[in-house]
Amino acid sequence: MRKYLADLFAVGALFLAALSSTGTAADTELDRKLKQAHAAGELVGLHGVLIVHKGDVIAEAYFDGNDERWGTPLPDVEHGAATLHDLRSVTKSVVGLLYGIALDEGIVPPVDAPLIAQFPQYADLAGDPQRDRILVQHALSMRMGTEWNEDLPYTDPRNSEIAMENAPDRYRFVLDRPMVADPGEEWRYNGGATAIIAKLIADGAGMPIDQYARQKLFEPLGIENFEWVRGRGGVPSAASGLRLALPDLVKIGQLILDDGVYNGTRVVSREWLRESFKPRAELNQLRYGYQWWLASWGDPPSWVAGFGNGGQRLTVQPEHDLIVAVFAGNYNRPDAWKLPVRIIEEFMVPAVRARTNK
Repeated sequence: MRKYLADLFAVGALFLAALSSTGTAADTELDRKLKQAHAAGELVGLHGVLIVHKGDVIAEAYFDGNDERWGTPLPDVEHGAATLHDLRSVTKSVVGLLYGIALDEGIVPPVDAPLIAQFPQYADLAGDPQRDRILVQHALSMRMGTEWNEDLPYTDPRNSEIAMENAPDRYRFVLDRPMVADPGEEWRYNGGATAIIAKLIADGAGMPIDQYARQKLFEPLGIENFEWVRGRGGVPSAASGLRLALPDLVKIGQLILDDGVYNGTRVVSREWLRESFKPRAELNQLRYGYQWWLASWGDPPSWVAGFGNGGQRLTVQPEHDLIVAVFAGNYNRPDAWKLPVRIIEEFMVPAVRARTNK
């Protein structure tokens, strides 16, 4: 995962664009340019793009291609505005929003609460002075200090997320990893941390994370059709299992752009969004908050984003009133970042700049 993260957002002040094909909702100039590039074989792997600038859809395009459902091949999918698509690790950012909603409801512990103490069923893990210092905020920001390796392909059983899915008890697997640093000291990309956050939400709500998401996030946003793929034991995969249609992913972006309000209804608190978008880790050309990637510049950050394996992206740039959502099928390719970067540089940035300068 980290092999390509550093390059993903190292270009420009405007981000993530995408592609086109037949079936666009609006035949814009940007759509036409993207169609031409795709027809020439220059944008291989893109399944859809939706860009909203200052409330206007400046590109919405879908095109057919092979896809996956959480690793299971889906050949010859006809992608469209209603087609469900893997978000992969954009799922993590959605879980981050859900924790804020649950926190406002008082059903999850505060971020400064000791993490191991929330799991009395693993009493044998308590008492280790270093492990006892792990706080909820360290899981939210992936700074637990535990051993975790997702640099291996997700087809490799040694990948820590895959090993977690295959473990008899996923939560014990996450919490009992060897300590390799003091909590809060080092950042490690960690889907297990997201699984722990989702477990706290599910326990506090008394329902699985997908049901809680339906009631507290999706229904207020008018999202009716979704799938949250369940792993071993029927547990929804908090790290990578959510599937949405592209316009519904944009609704989540609009929620962020509007400070947690959607169509006049408060869904998540402004305070939680601000906490989520505070840098908790300084990385190579990136920063990380509470389950969200952040621009390396700006306070607040110039942009916030969720992105996932294969080229999935949701980027919100408040300064430019911009939302970009991208679906792609380049799963497990270390160079998957190159496609969205090319679209950003060659297509989206010029289009938005032209609109801004009118």
